Amino acid sequence: MSLSFELTQSIAIIGGGPGGYEAALAAAQLGAEVTLVERAGVGGAAVISDVVPSKSLIATADAAVAIAEATDLGVQFFARGGDGRPLRPQVAINLAAVNKRLLALAHQQSEDMRAALVAAGVRIIDGHGRLEGDHAVVVSTGPGGTDFDRIEADTLVVSVGASPRELPAARPDGERILTWTQLYDMRALPEHLIVVGSGVTGAEFAGAYMNLGAKVTLVSSRERVLPGEDPDAATVLEGVFTRGGMTVLSRSRAEKVERSGDGVTVTLADGRTVEGSHCLLAVGSIPNTRGIGLEEAGVQMTDSGHIRVNRVARTSVPNIYAAGDCTTFVPLASVASMQGRTAVFHALGDEVMPLDRLRITANIFTAPEIATVGWQEKDVTDGVADGIVHKLPLAVNARAKMMGVRDGFVKLIARRGSGTVIGGVIVAPRASELIYPIAIAVDRRLTVDQVSRVFAVYPSLTSSVADAARAMHNVGRVAEA
Repeated sequence: MSLSFELTQSIAIIGGGPGGYEAALAAAQLGAEVTLVERAGVGGAAVISDVVPSKSLIATADAAVAIAEATDLGVQFFARGGDGRPLRPQVAINLAAVNKRLLALAHQQSEDMRAALVAAGVRIIDGHGRLEGDHAVVVSTGPGGTDFDRIEADTLVVSVGASPRELPAARPDGERILTWTQLYDMRALPEHLIVVGSGVTGAEFAGAYMNLGAKVTLVSSRERVLPGEDPDAATVLEGVFTRGGMTVLSRSRAEKVERSGDGVTVTLADGRTVEGSHCLLAVGSIPNTRGIGLEEAGVQMTDSGHIRVNRVARTSVPNIYAAGDCTTFVPLASVASMQGRTAVFHALGDEVMPLDRLRITANIFTAPEIATVGWQEKDVTDGVADGIVHKLPLAVNARAKMMGVRDGFVKLIARRGSGTVIGGVIVAPRASELIYPIAIAVDRRLTVDQVSRVFAVYPSLTSSVADAARAMHNVGRVAEA
């Protein structure tokens, strides 16, 4: 759908992360006059210090595991000693080189995104932006905020992201007590990394450093890791963690983290202490919304500082939109991107489809990965969704056997009676890729029979999706029995 305006519409965007970046591209594509304000670099924290570097680190850890486990597939590594006898070499991790590479990748991605915006005609201002009323953004651009630029616009989009949450008794120092944005200055693998927090971020980093060869202790205040995720998936991952040598301390709340010489001491709520060389704090994030003029502009916010938005990313002020982790919506980079596009489409009168949480696909980049979409088994158990669940272990899949994959499963959730696919979980290598056909089925409201009739390559991990769907052929008849 193409649009033409009698008067050029102007859009000012604060924050160049996934939400702001996509909003700027979409607005430029629709012919608007676009200005993007970004203080850290195009791509924001997601590209520069969060998603891109962390997933690059995890990819390196996956490579290390692949090498270490190659022996199980009959691939053996050796070198000959001076006496001619074979020696078994060790896999060594040069963390300084790893971190240099992943930060370079993040920087390159940021530059590529900046180039794309410039090519689209977006004006980029490097600086710190704040709202001035509901139609203007003031940007401090000089050293110490001495120079200012004022941009007036018809529509404002706020996409300022979030920052790692800190605990009062656990202040990061950037050396031994770290947030996930400070890990990349380490020159060598930590001798013993204590990870406080067993949510997505904590689990991803704990697994990555374990696979890189560090001793890891994961401190979880809940009964299991990933307390908000599918219990079967969390159980598989915790089994992998413990088998790999990680110490998982369940129902253990961290009260205090202190430097102790060349290491750290974590004090738990029950008085126990854990000593290590480094501590990673992964206890959530806080939105970067303070002091940018939102309240003065009349934008409604939660007590936590998140911006209240509706399904088209609109705030309580009609011409102000918001996207990403600073909002009350799902904190995912892919969601931020979709919010940014949706906000601009709505503001400029283009065709728009309101965001639906049940169509959002999420992935946890552990090894194995955990991907989810739609309704979950707990929703069925709690009576929120009327569905039937089928779980197929990945170990029965022929390709999984060839690859030496031992852990994982495909779980499909279909509506009782109709057999419409309403959700799914995949625990597997590259689950982030394998979940896509289930996401399509959920979005397009396909039935398990329709999914099962699509040809899947044999052998392939994807065929487990077809096998699970095929096993649910009688879902309607089961409902009637």
